[in-house]
Amino acid sequence: MAARQSRDEFIEALNQVLAALEGDFSALALRLAEEIYGVKGESATKTRMAQHRFHAFAWMQTYVVALRQSLLASEALQSEADWLMFEIGASEYLSQLRSGIAMSQGEYARYSDFSVSTPSPGAVMSDTASRLMVHGADPERRASLANLLAHGEDFAGGVDGADMAAVREQFRRFADDRIAPFAHRWHERDELIPIQTISELAGLGVFGVTTPEAYGGLGMGALAMCVISEELSRGYIGAGSLGTRAEIAGALIAANGTEEQKSYWLPRLASGDVLPTAVFTEPGAGSDLASLRTRAQKVEGGYRLYGAKTWITHGARSDLMTLLARTDPASTDHRGLTMFLAEKTRGGDGAPFPDAGIAGGEIKVLGYRGMKEYEIAFDGFFVSARNVLGGVEGQGFKQLMRTFESARIQTAARAIGVARNAFDLAVRYAVERRQFGERLLAFPRIADKIALMASEIRMAQHLTYFAARRKDDGDRCDIEAGMAKLLAARTAWSAADNALQIHGGNGYSNEYEISRVFCDARILSIFEGAAEIQAQVIAKGLLEAAR
Repeated sequence: MAARQSRDEFIEALNQVLAALEGDFSALALRLAEEIYGVKGESATKTRMAQHRFHAFAWMQTYVVALRQSLLASEALQSEADWLMFEIGASEYLSQLRSGIAMSQGEYARYSDFSVSTPSPGAVMSDTASRLMVHGADPERRASLANLLAHGEDFAGGVDGADMAAVREQFRRFADDRIAPFAHRWHERDELIPIQTISELAGLGVFGVTTPEAYGGLGMGALAMCVISEELSRGYIGAGSLGTRAEIAGALIAANGTEEQKSYWLPRLASGDVLPTAVFTEPGAGSDLASLRTRAQKVEGGYRLYGAKTWITHGARSDLMTLLARTDPASTDHRGLTMFLAEKTRGGDGAPFPDAGIAGGEIKVLGYRGMKEYEIAFDGFFVSARNVLGGVEGQGFKQLMRTFESARIQTAARAIGVARNAFDLAVRYAVERRQFGERLLAFPRIADKIALMASEIRMAQHLTYFAARRKDDGDRCDIEAGMAKLLAARTAWSAADNALQIHGGNGYSNEYEISRVFCDARILSIFEGAAEIQAQVIAKGLLEAAR
């Protein structure tokens, strides 16, 4: 193993490089803001033409923030595996900041994207940064980490405080006993997660984690939500995602509902008696929610809905739709949109949508199958006037925007759980499978994959928990939530891809669980705001703050 810097030396050197990097990127933000916004404000044409640089900047800043949070968490590291993950992850991210960050397959964020006449940031080109990069890239160090993790080192041990350790252990046991053994069968048969399992999750409080205790919830906050979602998603993404519907509905109602709406709906959502679904997306409007066309026509006692929605998760088996529709027919933007708490009858296999004025069918998907996806058509479906969220028309878009922080943090946690599932499967196969007389784990490229997989998952954890803590402290965290979702989703896809590669041809077989995890991981960079949307939100927020 290459000569090791002491822990204090490594931390001091990384802190020095990071402080300089943060200065470099602050200067770059000012320059980009001047270029994009100028003296007359934002130019839509300039923003569109500069989109690659815009998004590259978002990715680079995401790396810098992830590195900072990893460094801040390093004081609590205890085990050798935790320390190696920190070293390897930090050095790898510095290397990518120098040479290029993969925004997707074939798209890279490089400092040269911003100006051909501007060199890379001095901090990442320094001798100190180079020593850190070499240190973490040492193959013996990576092999050591892979072996420690293969022999049972606790993957989550370096991120939890005492208050969350018991929560994680409880849901880890539940996922291991009640989710993981059945997940592949649910996937292969394209089955809904059984109601019995949902009832058990409800009994554990999964559907009211962040709901205030006064309304029947646990009142535990976003960090607890992350830990729970991560462990359940490690068992199966569908199990971790069941809570997302309740999280979105609960956050909408808690932040925007009338007292009557809060008192009626929040306890029912928290107990699992009412299963919600989010009904926002339309066939012609994915991320562009302001252009929604589904209309709510006012009639005596309420509204009649007309239009089509798509990608409605858990749509048939839900009892409540948080539904965005246009109540002002003259409007063409977000100002005419209203959020409804639309009650419906829970459907079954023979009749997924039994109510008058609503019809729909299942969308067959590659993965993420435990709740099923639907397209829905409304033709005069009635919603009572008392079910306008907050009792006021035209506030729906603003109300929805306020929930995106929680939803994206929770989605980042789900992605970390999926990545950990892929990691577990990769390690198990690398230990059990033998080629050329040796375990796969003995081959350096396999050990590298496992070590880098674990290190990046840990970086994504630190960033996600940082966003969650900001949320719990009552701070605005839309940028941090977007960063967490952006990085964790790519981490899940990378982990699943590498785990399948470790399985070789067997990974391409439906018989092996990694085939399911591979399909599940792909959705994470699309839903709850596609990666491109996350990068746009992050960059815009950072540049506006820099002006």
